[in-house]
Amino acid sequence: MTDAALRSGESSSNKQLIEMLVRSRSFRDYESVFTKATGLPLTLRPLEYWQLAHHGKKNENPFCAYLAEHPETLSVCLEAHENMIHQTGDIPHTVTCPFGLTETAVPVKLGGQTIGYLRIGQVLRKSPQRGDTEKVKRTVMEHGVRFTNELRKAWEQNPLIPPDKYGAIVRLLSFFAEQLSALINQIMLERQNAEPPLVQKARKYIDKHKLEPLSLTDVAKAAGASVFHFCKVFHKSTGLRFTDYVARVRLDDARTQLLNPSRRISEVAYDVGFQSLTQFNRTFKRVFGQSPTEFRAHLDNGERPKNPGR
Repeated sequence: MTDAALRSGESSSNKQLIEMLVRSRSFRDYESVFTKATGLPLTLRPLEYWQLAHHGKKNENPFCAYLAEHPETLSVCLEAHENMIHQTGDIPHTVTCPFGLTETAVPVKLGGQTIGYLRIGQVLRKSPQRGDTEKVKRTVMEHGVRFTNELRKAWEQNPLIPPDKYGAIVRLLSFFAEQLSALINQIMLERQNAEPPLVQKARKYIDKHKLEPLSLTDVAKAAGASVFHFCKVFHKSTGLRFTDYVARVRLDDARTQLLNPSRRISEVAYDVGFQSLTQFNRTFKRVFGQSPTEFRAHLDNGERPKNPGR
């Protein structure tokens, strides 16, 4: 098993756990109250996320939304996002982007491992002065984007949260991150206790070998069961046939890779374990209700990916 395959398996697993938390009532209720109280968007994202954290959210900062429409400035924002994530350890990390806005990542953990981040930001922590505006103007124009009156107005109307109040908000999010960590640890414990051991072994084996050809016989053998018994127990526990489960595991990886616009669809299809582009396109549409090309088009339009139930 290569390091790349192991990392890919961990990434897919973390992504599924974060999606589970995002769908939970605890997160949805907290997100609603948080946004009403602060006026800021709140997101929960997995470790590997190729887009801007708040893009397409209801309360997205108009100035940031404008920058995200232009590839030149979008690349600057994405680089700042990546640098922040790389610098975030066991505690929240706050940075100021090249356009003068504050962003913060708060880690959410499963056991001692970080699986994702609560993200807030797109705010100023001090009132913008003329010099600040001119600096942002130069930065924007250096990347080939006109600093129009509309963009200037959006910059000057950026939400302002003083440092002490912003610090208190981050502290509250740290408490919430601890609650989410406790929730996902409880869910995982309950799942492990409820799921038959052969299904647990099969899931682990599939995650480790999903980039390789996978046969039903090999997985059943790894799980310590006959093919007949394995199929019966696995379908009852997961609600999916073996081939459908493997396809969904691979498609979860594919959907993450498709968020990177530099990746070709054909490359993604073969990288995640599909044997042909036709098979990949057909299976992707059957599971997600849209083709990979349509999925990317919807992202460009600011739509959120569909999350079919497992």
